[in-house]
Amino acid sequence: MSQNHYQVLGVATTATAREIKLAYKRLAVRYHPDKHGGSTQFEEEFKRVSVAYQVLGDPGKRAVYDYQLQVAARRAEEARRQQQYRPQSQHVYGVPMPPPAPLRTRRPAGSAERHYRTIPKQKPRFTRRDYVLTFGIFGLLLLFMLSVKVTMDHITAVTNYEDGLQAYVHRNWGTAHGFFTEALHFKPSYAAALQRRGEIEQFVYQNYRAARTDYRAALASTESHINAQLWFRLGQCHGNLNQPDSAVQCLSQALALDSLLSGARLARGEARLFGLNQFEAGIQDFSAGLRQRAKAKQELSLKYLTYRGLAYYKLGDYPAARNDYQQVLLQDPDNGQIHFLLGRLAQQEGNASAACAFFRQAVQLGYSYAAEAQKGVCP
Repeated sequence: MSQNHYQVLGVATTATAREIKLAYKRLAVRYHPDKHGGSTQFEEEFKRVSVAYQVLGDPGKRAVYDYQLQVAARRAEEARRQQQYRPQSQHVYGVPMPPPAPLRTRRPAGSAERHYRTIPKQKPRFTRRDYVLTFGIFGLLLLFMLSVKVTMDHITAVTNYEDGLQAYVHRNWGTAHGFFTEALHFKPSYAAALQRRGEIEQFVYQNYRAARTDYRAALASTESHINAQLWFRLGQCHGNLNQPDSAVQCLSQALALDSLLSGARLARGEARLFGLNQFEAGIQDFSAGLRQRAKAKQELSLKYLTYRGLAYYKLGDYPAARNDYQQVLLQDPDNGQIHFLLGRLAQQEGNASAACAFFRQAVQLGYSYAAEAQKGVCP
């Protein structure tokens, strides 16, 4: 059977022009007569390859050729179909067809001639395989239902958290608290929602126990235990609940995770000063925290500067205490508490007139605690 041009080039009928060209170049190099000493066999192959490329390389000729191939294929299919359904008496290449199958000599047996045997009923039995399949199907169904519930709860929790975050940004505290609570209803371990709700409880409602519970739950999650800000907030809550030991532990953990967290350092100094009477350690924390804030170009914290002066006072370092008090007084001249503390400092140094003057000024500025001290010093 002769080959068509596609078969000569060794390409499919759907080949692109580039593929046809590459196939022609490859075969032309292979069958070129000069490479085979002028062999007539390779010369004939080279001619066939050249003719095939002349037809298939031209888009117009190729279209006509494809149409001719389709017509030839339809004719061959029609001939094959006629060959299959030829009459029984028709000869194929001079050989007669086999004789037809013999006809039945009698009708099929009737119901009266047939033998029936009753099949006994069997009680259905469940094998181990049946039980495994049954429990497997139920297990997969329960797993699917559980996965759907977990997915829907997660989506609902995230949606409520995002709505609560919007309300949190706009300071709608009650709305934000409700959304965070709803998010935690569907996902109780949602660390971000726990942290935000704890901040509302701590700073807005001043419910430090509820805030502490939320912070602890947030820290119990897999990744939130490395969140220095959460440890800082938890330490603040312990400090507000008069639990200085726990406050120092939490704040130390926060600083271990983030040594640049100046707020945690200052809060730890406060807990050491007022709760544990660790004055030297408190001074170190206050100094480091104030130094970090100064490097970050943040506003000077008069509160912690006052606390450091008080720690110096407790240690008997009166010049250092006076220096801190005077720095606060430069920033806030009408601070009655500072005048009172300067009066106490002058009183400890034996300067009664200066102490009396400071106490009087504190009373004039509305610091009521100075009135009692004034009675014992001023004539």
